[in-house]
Amino acid sequence: MTTASANHGYSTAMHRSTNHHPAAARPRDPRRLAAGAVLAALLTVLLTPCLSRAAGFVDQDGTRIRIDRPFSRIISLYPAHTENLVELGAAAAIIGVSHGDNPAAVADRETFSDSDSAEKYLAAQPDLVLVRPMISRAHPALLARLRESGITVVSLQPTDAEGMFAYWRTLGELTGRTAAAESMRQRFLAAVAEIARKIPESDPGRRPGVYVESIHSKMKTFSPTSMTMYVVESAGGRNIATDAIPRNRSNIAEYGKERILSRADEIDIFLSQTGRMNPVDLDTLKKEPGFQLIKAFREDRVYLIDETEVARPTMHLIDGIQHLHELFYPTAHEAQQ
Repeated sequence: MTTASANHGYSTAMHRSTNHHPAAARPRDPRRLAAGAVLAALLTVLLTPCLSRAAGFVDQDGTRIRIDRPFSRIISLYPAHTENLVELGAAAAIIGVSHGDNPAAVADRETFSDSDSAEKYLAAQPDLVLVRPMISRAHPALLARLRESGITVVSLQPTDAEGMFAYWRTLGELTGRTAAAESMRQRFLAAVAEIARKIPESDPGRRPGVYVESIHSKMKTFSPTSMTMYVVESAGGRNIATDAIPRNRSNIAEYGKERILSRADEIDIFLSQTGRMNPVDLDTLKKEPGFQLIKAFREDRVYLIDETEVARPTMHLIDGIQHLHELFYPTAHEAQQ
């Protein structure tokens, strides 16, 4: 490693200098000692980040990733990765994207899928392929082939808000844009704080009770620590399903119709995420047997919310927080207009 050899060379030079001029021969110049101390401190500061970067990090598949230099030929197989890279200012480094709702800045990039052959990836000559754990589990042979061919494969998908900030920072490290990642975090938190100041009910226990459906056909909700619940609570809502237990470190949690109906009078607002994972409509929800017992259905406070606004780890979560805040407090929102 370059940093290791630099450290070694510096230590040897100091050692030789000390041996060549024994302390008993003549007193040392305090100015030289001070200058040497400053030089040593500067070298420590300069070399330590290099050592840290060389050590890399461990991704969500448990693979240790080494970063010697920013990656410049990236294939992203998750729209959130793509959107965040563009937000970081790394659009030029993206050579391939997954099918889906990608930013306009990369609309002309070649599209890839986890069902494509390894040869298609190798022909594009990427230095980094970004995936998420579900792809790792579904296509281990493909990813193994890419790694064997010298391509770095990184699996990332945060499950909570703090994890999202760390994930942005990791993307910044991979692309040499850590300052931009920190700027994203600060802008996000500032926007959340601005919305929080508009919440009229200061007592969290008196805020509207909210149930969020993740998969209607299986009556599943989200983990209480998920980004989705962070969005709900940041908007001024109160999660009804705090007793939901996720499985396999997932954002998704079992709940069941019986438990939903047991909290029927507490559910002021019923939300259902829509997207590829939960293709549902309002008519289907309203025809679900038993759901008319739920307060939100009786009072017509049932809403669909796009998954990009509540479950995808991007700056679009701010749009979701603002949207939900307006649904939770319509009167207050109208007064603020």
